[in-house]
Amino acid sequence: MNTLTLDFTGLPLTADNPAIAQAYQQTMAQFLAYSRTTGQHLKDTLRLQPDLCMGLCLQGYLHILSGQRPQLKPAAKALQAAQAAAPTATAREQAHVEALAVWLDGNWVAANQIWERILLDYPRDILALKLAQFTHFYLGALEPLRDCTARVLPAWQEHTPGYGYVLGMRAFGLEETGDYAAAERFGRAAVERNPADAWAIHAVAHVMEMQDRQHEGICWLDDLATHWQPINNFRYHLLWHRALMLLDCGAAEQTLAFYDQQLWDPDSQEYLDLCNNASLLLRLEIAGLDVGERWQALAEKTRQRFDDHILTFIDAHFMLILAHSDRAAALDMLASQQALAATGGGTRLTPRITARLGVPLSEALLAYSQGDYADTVDILLPLRYQLRQLGGSHAQRDMFIQILLEATLRARRWPLARALLAERCALKPDNPWSWQRYAEVLRETGDHAGAEQAAAHWQQCLLARRF
Repeated sequence: MNTLTLDFTGLPLTADNPAIAQAYQQTMAQFLAYSRTTGQHLKDTLRLQPDLCMGLCLQGYLHILSGQRPQLKPAAKALQAAQAAAPTATAREQAHVEALAVWLDGNWVAANQIWERILLDYPRDILALKLAQFTHFYLGALEPLRDCTARVLPAWQEHTPGYGYVLGMRAFGLEETGDYAAAERFGRAAVERNPADAWAIHAVAHVMEMQDRQHEGICWLDDLATHWQPINNFRYHLLWHRALMLLDCGAAEQTLAFYDQQLWDPDSQEYLDLCNNASLLLRLEIAGLDVGERWQALAEKTRQRFDDHILTFIDAHFMLILAHSDRAAALDMLASQQALAATGGGTRLTPRITARLGVPLSEALLAYSQGDYADTVDILLPLRYQLRQLGGSHAQRDMFIQILLEATLRARRWPLARALLAERCALKPDNPWSWQRYAEVLRETGDHAGAEQAAAHWQQCLLARRF
């Protein structure tokens, strides 16, 4: 017999008894902590009550969050069970079932709108908040990414369980919209409450990376490593941030060794791990290193997944991998993207973004991998201010800007390269890589005095980051 109890934030939860409600709350705590045991906790909870509506919604959500097309089938099974349980559930729980249905159908905008609607009436629904911010992130909706937490914070008190996680989410939204001081303040406050809050740790690391505080960022991650190393595969994303900061310190060889020893997981099929790996290898190549057969190792994981098309952001990284390792598979992927784009997609997100950005971006990545740098520039340059529609963070999307800059240099388009690097140095005045490239361009364009000044600034930036 379904009864109403209160979850850990005080919201009504439909469950057979308080023990089942407690089991669900423990599962949610594991989910928010990026625990490796979230899945097992959820299985144990649903074993106690197979028709637990919120447990089934969470199960479906987790399958979609995996970013793997084969996981959509069990997500659909969870949805079917949740729909069967919905008639005796609360209005909030029924809205989650509705959100799961439209998200499973590929309509990220509608799912996001439902979670935001839930939050109007239930601002302490931390699952709705987490998923709303996640979908804002991959919709490239930076201001909503920031504002979704501001709208609900007044309903939270410091003693409310989960409050620290809301602070961490607030920090990330502020960072992505450039309010670095406030982002760091919220992120540090979250970590003070819970040193194992991986998302808050991540938000502060983003701040330090965007402000070119690489040494400080590495120390921040290292000092908290005992807290975040036990988490699920999100730990690799924190390691990726550490690797980027190490590379920006001029330690390319050390970064490659770090990739091999700590970042590469031969068993992982997580999409974020593959994106991390691919983007770091690309940056290492731009830094002048030969990464050898590492692209081929990544291709073994992606060759059979190029037509998953869960997100255009993921597709771009899969194309990067295949373009550097298996041209035939890369061309097959491009054809698959073109076919997807031709469907129009209706309310589905990925076909629309694939048509607008995914196909031309893949063409640019293919051109770059083949040494067709002029074509790369011609394709990428008009897209650069649209890239936020891919989703992802500034740090993640910066890889595409680095490809554009590198292609511009290799195509010897000096006036354009000079303009782009002047812009980048103004945006990131303490970034060594930008000043190094700017010095090269100024020499090529005959501005020897400017080149000397840029080179001196580059060396100054590097010296400040030596370990």
